[in-house]
Amino acid sequence: MKTSLRPRTWALVLAAVFALFQLANVTGRDTPDSKNYLSYALSLRGESKREAAAVTIAYACAGQASAAGRRQSVDVLRFDEPDPGRRVAAECRRREWRNVDARLEAGQTGGHTVPFMPERFMRIFEVRPGYPVFLLPFITLFGVTWGVWLAAVAVTAAGGALVFLILRTLSVPTSVCVTGQGLYYVLPCGTTAMRPMTEGLLLALTLTAVWGCAMALEDEVPAGACLVGGSLAALFTVKHSQALFLGLCLAGAGALIAVRRRRRGRPAGRGVAVVAVAGGCGALGTLVLARLLHYPSESESLQDLLTHHFDRPDRTHAWADFLRLQGHFWVEWLRRQLWEPLFVAALAAGAWGAARGPRRAFGVFLLAAACTGVLTQAGHPDITIWGDRLIVLAWLLPVLGVPLLLEPVLRGRVSLPVQEGSDRAHSMR
Repeated sequence: MKTSLRPRTWALVLAAVFALFQLANVTGRDTPDSKNYLSYALSLRGESKREAAAVTIAYACAGQASAAGRRQSVDVLRFDEPDPGRRVAAECRRREWRNVDARLEAGQTGGHTVPFMPERFMRIFEVRPGYPVFLLPFITLFGVTWGVWLAAVAVTAAGGALVFLILRTLSVPTSVCVTGQGLYYVLPCGTTAMRPMTEGLLLALTLTAVWGCAMALEDEVPAGACLVGGSLAALFTVKHSQALFLGLCLAGAGALIAVRRRRRGRPAGRGVAVVAVAGGCGALGTLVLARLLHYPSESESLQDLLTHHFDRPDRTHAWADFLRLQGHFWVEWLRRQLWEPLFVAALAAGAWGAARGPRRAFGVFLLAAACTGVLTQAGHPDITIWGDRLIVLAWLLPVLGVPLLLEPVLRGRVSLPVQEGSDRAHSMR
């Protein structure tokens, strides 16, 4: 007798396969900013500045040593030379300790983070407790190396599962849901979310808000409103600019749908109105709370960008310089995209899939969520940042839109076994 698998089983199997693949790179994924988040989490555990610095520096330098060894092993001129890992780690530790010691002796001892950079720069990370709080139980239970890796696997697997849930809420076949989940893992969303930084949580929480939009449009309005509102509140703790951008974009999308429906003689719909109000309240609440808590202002972020993390004097005409940089950045960005047009093609396919058929309202909300990636990149037009991670939220458009575009093909030609009857009615929605 043939055994049928429930939809949740396919989602779990795909997440488990993805997790197994990540064992290929347990270390060496960190970036310079990862040190700030890790030291923040260690301070929440009660470690002193020097204790947190020792653990963080050891982790970061071990990652650099591992990466250096892998690079040399495939260097056609130096692959047979001794492993440089020990030398790289020692040099890294000397460099980091010299920097940290100098700042600690100068009195830069406030806040939760270890002073790897100037105090004005570290202030930016002090107002982002969300990721360090998320990281804390993992590094406490499993140690720093495996804890950081497991935290990344957990949040990335959760992001893929959320894609599955969103598509199931839209009542598409299981094969379409699995396709979306797989795309999340193999496209830059998965790669970026596995970095020990905020992007994994940003992606997961933004997807939670998109799930809320889907539920609200499917007449599950209270649950949808809770998901949207809760996601915006959580995003404030992770990176408050994302909460602001997402709230504004969802409110604008809801208003656009309502106006379009009114012009056609149709009611706006309770779900659309609730999402728009939740987004607007989230954006307003973000602005007010950030001012009350004295978070770094937009001008401070601008100076950070234009002075290379406050290494140089503040610019006197920062906004004018910023606008000129914007023009140069987007010309160069577009040139590179046309040279390798995968991203542009994926966005076009995702937009086509989201806009077609009876799910246009959801497509507008999805496009709004993806636009937050463009806004984030526009707020920090630095072409040198690794892997276009600032714009990574825009990849949510093809992750969810392409499966919807392929739905007719997948519905007709691919049929993953799913239990009928009550199991289908109670599938992961």
